[in-house]
Amino acid sequence: MYSNDSIPSRFPPKPRSIMSGYKRHIFVCTNQRSPDDPRGSCSKLGSEALHAHFKQEAKRLDLKDVVRANKAGCLDHCAEGPSVVIYPEGVWYQVKSEADVTEIMERHVIKGEVVTRLIMPDHPAPATLPPLTS
Repeated sequence: MYSNDSIPSRFPPKPRSIMSGYKRHIFVCTNQRSPDDPRGSCSKLGSEALHAHFKQEAKRLDLKDVVRANKAGCLDHCAEGPSVVIYPEGVWYQVKSEADVTEIMERHVIKGEVVTRLIMPDHPAPATLPPLTS
C-alpha cells in the first residue's frame, strides 16, 4: 500500500496565493424542467434573474473577492423554489424576489444573521452565524 506522499503527483498543488479566498458561496438552482413536471422548475420561477441579482449585490457591496454566487443544477427542491443554499453554513432559502436577495446579502452574508422568514421548510438553520470578515 502506498501513502499519498510516495506517489508523485502529475498536478502539483496550486500556490496558496491563487487558491480560492471566498468566505461564502451562494448556489442558486437554475434547473429547467418541462412545464408539466409536478416537481416544478426553479428557472421557470425566475432563478436566472435572481442569480444575476446576487452577483449585482456582491458587486454593489464590494464583496466580489470574498463572496461567490454560482448557478447550480438541480438542488432537489424546485417545488419550494427558487432554491438557494449558502455555504459554508449550509443554510437553505426560498428566494422569491430581488428584495429577498438584497436582504440575504445584507443580513446573512454580511452580518451573519439567518433570514428566518425565507428558510426552506424542513431545513433548520444554525442559531448563529459568523459575520463576514475580510
